[in-house]
Amino acid sequence: MLALTDVAVVVMAVYGAHFLRFGFRDEPLTVGDTIVELEIGYLITSTLFVVGWLLALQIFGTRDAEVIGGGSSEYRRIADATLRVFGALAILALLFQVQFGRFYLLIALPSGLILLIASRWLWRQWLNRQRRNGRFMQRAIVIGDRDKAGHIAAQIMREPESGIHIVGAVTTHGSPDPLLNRIPVLGDFSDVLEIIDSHSVDAVILSTADAITPKHTRKFGWALDQKRIDLIVAPALTDIAGPRIHTRPVAGLPLIHVEYPHFEGRQRVAKRVFDLVGSLALIVLFSPVMLAVAIAVKVSSAGPVLYSQERIGLHGNPFRMLKFRSMMVGADDQLQSLLDQQGTSDRPLFKVNDDPRITPVGRFIRRYSLDELPQFFNVLIGTMSLVGPRPQREAEVALYDDDAHRRLIMKPGITGLWQVNGRSDLSWDDAIRLDLYYVENWSVTNDIVVVARTLSAIVRPTGAH
Repeated sequence: MLALTDVAVVVMAVYGAHFLRFGFRDEPLTVGDTIVELEIGYLITSTLFVVGWLLALQIFGTRDAEVIGGGSSEYRRIADATLRVFGALAILALLFQVQFGRFYLLIALPSGLILLIASRWLWRQWLNRQRRNGRFMQRAIVIGDRDKAGHIAAQIMREPESGIHIVGAVTTHGSPDPLLNRIPVLGDFSDVLEIIDSHSVDAVILSTADAITPKHTRKFGWALDQKRIDLIVAPALTDIAGPRIHTRPVAGLPLIHVEYPHFEGRQRVAKRVFDLVGSLALIVLFSPVMLAVAIAVKVSSAGPVLYSQERIGLHGNPFRMLKFRSMMVGADDQLQSLLDQQGTSDRPLFKVNDDPRITPVGRFIRRYSLDELPQFFNVLIGTMSLVGPRPQREAEVALYDDDAHRRLIMKPGITGLWQVNGRSDLSWDDAIRLDLYYVENWSVTNDIVVVARTLSAIVRPTGAH
């Protein structure tokens, strides 16, 4: 289905550009000082263009099972294949002095790339819905020491969209009790091949274990190859994205090199440029909405339109975060007593369920995140970023442990992984895990993906208080 969709999109983009530029007529191409008529017209060129584009999508593995359905690698491969096709086209045009119509290319490139990514995103939403219902899943068992197998299973089960269904575990030693109180221990490593056959396993996830020697692992891999069962080796690395991991064979060992996260130099400049361009564009785009919200806040309750609150930003430095006022005046003075009544004053996420301080208009604008629109100006002046860790109060930061302080090496964001994965419904541990994952694996591509997912989260708001 992805292949059919790719064909439809590329044909639509290329021949759509041809139609908008030339209509239904064919046009000759200018090569040097000569005119090549029917032999190489734009219709033939468009056909070759379509074929080359589709071949590039295949060659660059944009439909590989390892990348579809999750992560940003699928989108990066599509962008890489598309840009290389147009780069090759530009080189050929320069070598043979072919005068391509600029308008023709300016339509085909961006429209095709946007439609390809949009179509893949739509298919991903469909696939994720199917996987949440238990379809299109790989049946897998986890093999290794009990603690490590349990950790791997917990991480995988946290995301059903991964497409892996853990049917059981094979441990090398320890208790036969179920892992995580729900994953049965099917036996030990000596019986693993019989266990695989009896449970219709599609994949085996192998973690490190003292009892499994390199010789055992090699023979086990050969046996799985004969059975056409995937072997997945899970190292003891958590929350590290693919671009930071590089495998290099040394003396027959597949050594995994892990790059440390760097956020300096060109990375910092790239993020700032993304924030500046994005915030300016969004301020212009949402200016009518901001005006309407400002009027609604002003006429619905007494008090100022804007509300500013001190939050902790980059490197622990405080800043004033802007929002449309969604609560009654003096709401901050009531926060501690409400948290005490709720029994959550000792937790870093200061959220009040069924908050009585919120005005009727405030409840609506908070539900759809309209109260956060003035934060575009925070981004513009550089105290916040479009995407980043959750901005928190000083009292919340005071409850951080050592790990949580690492999230302060980046500016807080208007949106982030916490916004698109549950918002206020997240536990503190999950919120910190997502923020640390973002800090450790930041990229412009991931920022674009988060912004796109934020639009979906706003349209279908869940976890907004």
